[in-house]
Amino acid sequence: LGTGTGSELRRPLGIAIVGGLAVSQLLTLFTTPVIYLLMDGISQKLARRLGQGGPSSSSNVKDPA
Repeated sequence: LGTGTGSELRRPLGIAIVGGLAVSQLLTLFTTPVIYLLMDGISQKLARRLGQGGPSSSSNVKDPA
């Protein structure tokens, strides 16, 4: 924002810092919830798959008597 002597040397550094902070903030705010939603969907699919017909299912257990 400065217009004094030497500002033409500091301006690109300020743009890079502010731009980098803005992009990293946006990426963090968007990617973190998406990753959590994907992991939740995968865990629900695994729970349904293991709950239905898996080796721990009670329908596969035979009575030894």
